[in-house]
Amino acid sequence: MPEKNSSDSYCLGIESTADDFGAAVVTFDGKVLSNTNDAYMPEQGGIHPREAARHHADVSEKVLAQAFETAGVKPQEISLVAFAQGPGLGPCLRTGATAARALASYLDVPLVGVNHCVGHIEIGKLATGATDPVTLYASGGNTIVSAFEAKRYRIFGETLDIAIGNCLDVFARAVGLKQGNGAPFGAVVEKLAKKGKKFVPLPYTVKGMDLSFSGLHTAAVQAFQTNKYSIEDICFSLQEVAFGMLTEVTERALAHTEKPEVLLTGGVAANKRLQEMLKVIADEHGAQFCGVPIKLAADNGAMIAWAGILAYNSGISTPVEKSLVNVKWRLEEVVAPWLEE
Repeated sequence: MPEKNSSDSYCLGIESTADDFGAAVVTFDGKVLSNTNDAYMPEQGGIHPREAARHHADVSEKVLAQAFETAGVKPQEISLVAFAQGPGLGPCLRTGATAARALASYLDVPLVGVNHCVGHIEIGKLATGATDPVTLYASGGNTIVSAFEAKRYRIFGETLDIAIGNCLDVFARAVGLKQGNGAPFGAVVEKLAKKGKKFVPLPYTVKGMDLSFSGLHTAAVQAFQTNKYSIEDICFSLQEVAFGMLTEVTERALAHTEKPEVLLTGGVAANKRLQEMLKVIADEHGAQFCGVPIKLAADNGAMIAWAGILAYNSGISTPVEKSLVNVKWRLEEVVAPWLEE
């Protein structure tokens, strides 16, 4: 039986919700000993779920071995296996869940299914020291503004169609941009945006507390196709409008909840302009801005391991017969008893 807050008890976390297969070893007192990852890169277009799942199956043994080797921990020393149970792409989730079940059964240790969104928030809090934040989780698959209220993380606002990261990726592909070495489409757009000088009018769509990015993406592509504007000006304008929408909703959630911190996580958290805009509203409300380092902000195994430890220490485990993946597992469906202690 692993002990709470022990540096000698280890959890293996497996992340496989979309294009990344990640594995990490984290101690029960919150030290990330390893955090390895291998990303599926489609030859063209977006993520094909079955091809991504095939990639995950091909690299899983290598990634897991790297996680153990980097951590300096043997598989037999693992006390707990946590895996991303949802939300995400079904074939990808099932590949990670299968590996987790097999390892937990072989090692005869408990299994914990983790909500991917909870994992992002909890590792962000661990990494930054935030205790009770309003969180903007902005990635290629999710765009959510949330905060903890009444035993659960509540969603105060979210995208009604595509996620902000997907909006930037699809725009970049449509206008012919190329990803560089270690530079995803979001980083390519950000680099061009820094050279933009002229604002191109684009649709700003906030409906209540929710957002819509599909019309913005379409308008940005159409603006490029007119040949009236430079790609730098369009990237600049796209970022200003999209991040303005995100900042408005986050500020309204902050004003409502009066939380002491604003936490930015997800792959889009790497964007300096978005960080800058959120810091301004945090300062205006007397809150602390907490940006999660990109290694822990993007999808990773450490966030699954840490959320699994928190859940397990609160008496939560997942029997194998109840470990089916849930592709639409919403954040507010998760009870978080560890926050009540």
